[in-house]
Amino acid sequence: MNALDIILKKRSGEELSADEIRYFINGYTAGEIPDYQASALLMAVYFNGMTKRETFDLTEVMRTSGDVMDLSRISGVKVDKHSTGGVGDKVSLCVAPVAAACGVKVAKMSGRGLGHTGGTIDKLESFPGFNVSLSEEQFFNQVEDHGIAIMAQTGDVAPADKKLYALRDVTGTVENMSLIASSIMSKKLAAGSDAIVLDVKCGSGAFMKTEEDARSLASEMIEIGKRAGRKTVAVISDMEQPLGRAVGNALEVKEAIDVLNGKGPADITELSLTISGLMIWLADIASSPEEGRSIAAEAILSGAALDKLKEFVKAQGGDETCVDDPEKLDNGGSAKELCMEVKSPVNGYVMSLDALKIGTVSQHIGAGRLKKDDVIDLSAGIILEKKCGERVENGDVLARLYGRDRGRLDEASREVLGAYGFSSEEPEEKALIKDVLGL
Repeated sequence: MNALDIILKKRSGEELSADEIRYFINGYTAGEIPDYQASALLMAVYFNGMTKRETFDLTEVMRTSGDVMDLSRISGVKVDKHSTGGVGDKVSLCVAPVAAACGVKVAKMSGRGLGHTGGTIDKLESFPGFNVSLSEEQFFNQVEDHGIAIMAQTGDVAPADKKLYALRDVTGTVENMSLIASSIMSKKLAAGSDAIVLDVKCGSGAFMKTEEDARSLASEMIEIGKRAGRKTVAVISDMEQPLGRAVGNALEVKEAIDVLNGKGPADITELSLTISGLMIWLADIASSPEEGRSIAAEAILSGAALDKLKEFVKAQGGDETCVDDPEKLDNGGSAKELCMEVKSPVNGYVMSLDALKIGTVSQHIGAGRLKKDDVIDLSAGIILEKKCGERVENGDVLARLYGRDRGRLDEASREVLGAYGFSSEEPEEKALIKDVLGL
């Protein structure tokens, strides 16, 4: 068996065996197969695709290339949740405490933000003192004792995927369903949960621009999950406009707290209840997703979810008093000193709000990273006062921008205005949740 024969076989559109995939990926990860041969195989896969069996075998090889969490010592059903990324997506901050308050064991590894999409780990660090670097023992004990722990993904999880993704990024082979699905699921399966809820987003602010592509990706990942023996469902949700009204780390944490107080925006509340309900159902606490949703709603209404958030933050070294007093979150300096308003130039309705443009602006004013080692401003971000379908008058505030650099804010304010589209007539409301697959 050799790398060239495997490349030629896939170039010809033939199906690779599990042994061939294992040989190639392990060899590349170990440095025995060079980048140029790995690039050739990726391009062959990009044009010829992979079967469901090949995709699963690729996922398995990447999953076992590094550390694999064994959560069997934690009692109860462990349910993970993953989003394909978006703008203003603070759903994990909402659903994890809700699900845990209802008896689900939430043992979650999350990433940091890169580009226009935010990261759960960065948002949690808005709580002063919050520790995202737990040892395995601390992680296990916290889930057992408190029902919830969220830690930063270690470099030892699916290293084959990390190396392969970096190569895909510079060889134009990112946009392939099998490669995308195996990349995501290798890390989710390595995290060790019994069941997985996927939030697959579509629209301008999402990786999948169309609903059709989002469905295809969701189906691929559900198939991988089922072959691995994990209960897996996927929500297809809209990302044409940002989720909620807050974009930026501390600002999004505040909005998540509003949701858990029963006072959050309708869209983020709706999606959080749907995903929480699915997690509760997958944990066998509810007999249906609908019953799970009702249980989740009651956890918010009773205050149990908010109490669980405080418990969770305190357990990981954070200042839990910020939950009751969100102004204590890391929004000092910029949020209080530099605020720029963007005002409507017309009378009418907001017809569109480009999520990608808003995410990019937020990134450029300090709330996101251009490179992995960039330091972000946890206080920077945008509050969207007006969203799609809402009435505006000339001079109404559309958005408020927070940052430390006045020059950047001046430029950003013009870009935010350009993200808005207006109409004289009230636009038709679009569904936030397109479908749920895998039930």
